[in-house]
Amino acid sequence: MTFATQITLFRILLIPVFVGLAIYYGDSVALGQANEMLRWWTIAVFATAALSDAVDGYVARHFNQKSRLGAILDPLADKLLLLSAIITLSFTGWRQHFPLWFPVLVISRDLASIGGAFLIDYLTGKCVIQPHWTGKVATFAQFAAILWLMLDFPALAWPTAVAGAFTAVSGFLNLAAGVRQVQKHSGKHV
Repeated sequence: MTFATQITLFRILLIPVFVGLAIYYGDSVALGQANEMLRWWTIAVFATAALSDAVDGYVARHFNQKSRLGAILDPLADKLLLLSAIITLSFTGWRQHFPLWFPVLVISRDLASIGGAFLIDYLTGKCVIQPHWTGKVATFAQFAAILWLMLDFPALAWPTAVAGAFTAVSGFLNLAAGVRQVQKHSGKHV
């Protein structure tokens, strides 16, 4: 197992730590006795997990440690971290919450992307996934919105709206790319 993959596994192991800390902090806020040390530990764990994504990518590229396992685990770790954070911060006692449409949008886009990839693979025998810059911006914007909420900055609506817009656009672009793959395979226009 490569060092880059070990970093990815470390990120996955940080997710339950983050969720536990976030829930405990939310409970302390709900009780009217906000434990700010818990909030800062939650932020630190999330930031460490987020930064480890950049580190494992750097290590994999610059030290020739790309592997099939890493190629599967890295995006999975990102999705698990983002979804865990968005869901936890939407439904716990933090001072600010994501609006309900935000976790619904993110979860729906991810489920549609996964389901679409399986469907394309079934219909064509091979699903080619071409990352688009809007997906990368959506991921960055989601991370930024999560940190914005945890740092308790005012005006959470605008980073959430930016993240939501790029999430929706990237989802539609994924759908269009999937339709093109099926059309190309079948030789017809669907």
